[in-house]
Amino acid sequence: MFLGVKNKTVIMTWTNESSSKEFILLGFSDRPWLQMPLLVVLVISYSFTIFGNVSIMMVCILDPKLHTPMYFFLTNLSILDLCYTTSTVPQMLVNICRNKKTISYGGCVTQLIIFLALGATECLLLAVMSFDRFVAICRPLHYVVIMNQRLCLRMAAFSWFTGFSNSVLQSCLTLYRPRCGHREVDHFFCEVPALLKLSCADTKPIEAELFFFSVLILLIPVTLILISYSFIARAVLKIKSAEGRRKAFGTCGSHMIVVSLFFGTGIYMYLQPPSSTSKDWGKMVSLFYGIITPMLNPLIYSLRNKDMKEAFKRVMSRILFHKK
Repeated sequence: MFLGVKNKTVIMTWTNESSSKEFILLGFSDRPWLQMPLLVVLVISYSFTIFGNVSIMMVCILDPKLHTPMYFFLTNLSILDLCYTTSTVPQMLVNICRNKKTISYGGCVTQLIIFLALGATECLLLAVMSFDRFVAICRPLHYVVIMNQRLCLRMAAFSWFTGFSNSVLQSCLTLYRPRCGHREVDHFFCEVPALLKLSCADTKPIEAELFFFSVLILLIPVTLILISYSFIARAVLKIKSAEGRRKAFGTCGSHMIVVSLFFGTGIYMYLQPPSSTSKDWGKMVSLFYGIITPMLNPLIYSLRNKDMKEAFKRVMSRILFHKK
């Protein structure tokens, strides 16, 4: 009986916490002079993100020569980056343009789940892409057999499913903390470190659990990527043709740039206690991996990829001049 009363009290307490009408997203409210430069950066970066990722998706789908595992995963990455930025940027633009910088509780929960899910999915997808490059360079004669359509679909599905499963777990751990009426989120959007700071209870046990999940999602994929590229580097150095080495390093170099940008900033934010992170520096890092990196990905993959540039020309020629 007493257990039932206690559980009912906990549920009612959480319901009252979660029924708060809205959160206040502070962002850089204490620095009004940063609002306009930030607005310009967001508009430009979001526009480039949409154009770049939609272009890659269009080229990879329309050009038959790009119907390979590498470009299948690149298409997934473009879809992911497009959704990743869309989960946060529109709300940020709205809040910058108005005095009342708020987000509803439901909107905050949705934003948190989607942002976490897509971020985790990208970590896993980048690891899958490194495995694809490992097979292509270290096992070229068996590439078609190993990287068959079924395996590619399964690896992509695993990345998306695991990403969303991790997000649900981390979101529940974060949102079920008592906030004691605190509603001011010192960030641009709803993210785990910022939401944990609202809690009026001891967050160390939750931080330990979240750290464990972050290690699984961040450190294991990046370790697998580094192992893959150690084998790739050794195989590339054995290639006698200078042109062959250049092409291999060009393709893999693009991937490593993306990995360095994304994992470096993600590890900084999620593999240290929220209390040890400088609030302003944490905001800037979040803007980088949440907005700037998705904008740079299409540029990195297209400008450094000869096949992608040629495919883009073919697709544009076909669209403009109706060539088959």
